[in-house]
Amino acid sequence: MNAIKVAEYISGWLKDYAGNAKAKGYIIGVSGGIDSAVTSLLCAQTGLNVLCLEMNIHQHADEVNRGLEHIAWLEKKFPNVSHLRINITESFDTLCKSLPAQTTEHGLSMANTRARLRMTTLYAIGQSQGLLVAGTGNKVEDFGVGFYTKYGDGGVDVSPIADLFKTEVYEIAKAFDIVQSIQNAAPTDGLWKDERTDEGQLGATYPELEWAMQFKGDEKSLEERQKEVLKIFRSFNAANKHKMIPIPVCVIPADLKI
Repeated sequence: MNAIKVAEYISGWLKDYAGNAKAKGYIIGVSGGIDSAVTSLLCAQTGLNVLCLEMNIHQHADEVNRGLEHIAWLEKKFPNVSHLRINITESFDTLCKSLPAQTTEHGLSMANTRARLRMTTLYAIGQSQGLLVAGTGNKVEDFGVGFYTKYGDGGVDVSPIADLFKTEVYEIAKAFDIVQSIQNAAPTDGLWKDERTDEGQLGATYPELEWAMQFKGDEKSLEERQKEVLKIFRSFNAANKHKMIPIPVCVIPADLKI
């Protein structure tokens, strides 16, 4: 892949889309991860206004520091980039106090609630400033295993890197010399009290999942680990299919409306 050319193409697409939408630019949540780092870079290259949001909800210091390091690097390179730091921990904690114990004790439910609060924050600020929300999901997350929060980080206006595999996102990061701490960090969604990684949650690496997503061969010839990865991929794909298809609409038969 020609990472430079791909980046130029995506930035051009982003600029055209914002222009057609009569938007002033983009707003993006910067987490300290590779996907938000590359997406914010691509948005910055449009020359349009780009607002990076660092949204802390009980965030681990290393994640916050990586995000701030990237934002500083971006602002130094692009005068059209600015940032805001918004701590929504208190808002999250207040909401938790209003919810039943059965909900607050459900780990996945509360992890997804963090992502949905961030989405709400992005849209509140973005709309007030005429900015579109740029998503950070890559191809295997968005269309393979559905590894994102519905109406959380999945609630966006555009998906600039959703046709890139994770490994291709890393290629762009390397080509543009994005800060090394982000390139070296293990991918994580940052939604849990512990620092669990994506690989730990999924049970497979991104290169393995990318292979499974593209596999079309004879399963009889596969090694045991390959069979295991294929099973993992198919399990996540089936369970999260509801995220990847349009919202089901109950279509009423015409004769019942007469």
